Amino acid sequence: MDKRLNSNHLKVIAIIAMTIDHFSNLIFPGFPANPIAIFLHIIGRLTAPIMWFFICEGYYHTHNVKKYMKRLFIFAVISHFAYCFAFGINFIPFSSGVFNQTSVMYPLFISVLVMWLRDTDIEINKWLKHIIIFILVWSAFPADWSCIAVLAVMGMYRNRGNLKKQILIMMLWVSLYGIVSFFFVNKVYGIIQLFVILVYPFLKRYNGEKGKANWMKWFFYIYYPAHLIIIGILRIILYGNVSLLF
Repeated sequence: MDKRLNSNHLKVIAIIAMTIDHFSNLIFPGFPANPIAIFLHIIGRLTAPIMWFFICEGYYHTHNVKKYMKRLFIFAVISHFAYCFAFGINFIPFSSGVFNQTSVMYPLFISVLVMWLRDTDIEINKWLKHIIIFILVWSAFPADWSCIAVLAVMGMYRNRGNLKKQILIMMLWVSLYGIVSFFFVNKVYGIIQLFVILVYPFLKRYNGEKGKANWMKWFFYIYYPAHLIIIGILRIILYGNVSLLF
């Protein structure tokens, strides 16, 4: 298989899939067992694994991991308000439940923070370090993709350079997420998560190159909250101030 996709190509695929997925929540609120809605959400399953893959790549290649973490943290804070506004979730976490209380950007930030803590020699007790990492991982539980996103990124990073192992560890964690979602959130939502496997042929074609469009990195940072704000405005116009999820 020709490796013709660079990181910019894959990020565009992720953006398109994410847009389709999020707007399908607007068109078909509540994750109904509707064939069209299911098909659109299946397309959307391409987004998360591409994001996880490039968090691993970004952490590996960054020249300044602290600046990288700072950027992700600011992005996670902005995205929290955009995500909640888009889907009609209270800005204050846990006021409406324990699931999907903030965007997937928080787990992405936590992923990098945890990997940095794990890889850095900090003058603290080893067991205290493990406890801090454990707490940080579980702090992502209320977010979109929950702490599974953090665990998937960590597993994929440990197997960086071996795509088959990366996909395998990702599928193990996603399967767990799908089972929990099936029984405690929404049965359709739980089953659909397993379609993240469809990302494999796309990542298989990754050529390891960045691409010439340097503006793509900043475009994603702007596009993510911007498209959520648009969804939030349309949600209020179409339905009023109601929740779109479950």
